Amino acid sequence: MKNKIVALVPMRHDSKRVPGKNYRLFAGRPLYHHIVNSLSACPLIAKVVIDTDSPIIMKDATENFPQVQILERPEHIRADTIPMNEVLLHDVSQIKADFYLQTHSTNPLLKTGTITKAIESFLGKYPEYDSLFSVTRLHTRLWDPLVRPVNHNPAILLRTQDLPPIFEENSNIYIFTHNTLQTRRNRLGERPLMFEIDALESTDIDEELDFKIAELLYNEIRRK
Repeated sequence: MKNKIVALVPMRHDSKRVPGKNYRLFAGRPLYHHIVNSLSACPLIAKVVIDTDSPIIMKDATENFPQVQILERPEHIRADTIPMNEVLLHDVSQIKADFYLQTHSTNPLLKTGTITKAIESFLGKYPEYDSLFSVTRLHTRLWDPLVRPVNHNPAILLRTQDLPPIFEENSNIYIFTHNTLQTRRNRLGERPLMFEIDALESTDIDEELDFKIAELLYNEIRRK
């Protein structure tokens, strides 16, 4: 493999809004199994690494994913107030690679094909772009807290589909180098590439309702 790409999946044991969500059963399997399977099937990823403080995940992953490397998260970066970039800095110091792809267990609808396309898009434009993050296209009227229009003119009532698109960072995929992360203490470099993902596929689980909706969508897609 010309460029060694390591996928990082950070997972905490505790979750305040959805207790135990990372290992909670989702469509019959622990939630994190879905993203690990999608990453493991990507031919451009050399290694999948799970960063966790969860004894449940460590035990289950050892039994079900022997090919995956597990990093036990050190005590000093386990608090939920620790920024994700600090966790990733620890991970990249332990695992060497040309590029790192980071995603979350809370993106169970993310497909292997989409992950592969993101990597190919980034590698095809590197070093013109020094990092990548995934986005969801929005065509809707947005306002700021001071009731000022963000992306439209209230005096011109365009159809929402005709509005200039605005993009939401959806946290499904980040690609970066050790140097970018270490220098900027951020996954995003000075010249990030936006990679668009369909809104349904980029579904993220933050709340209990998100979990239920994502599971319904997953089961519906699987039935087709």
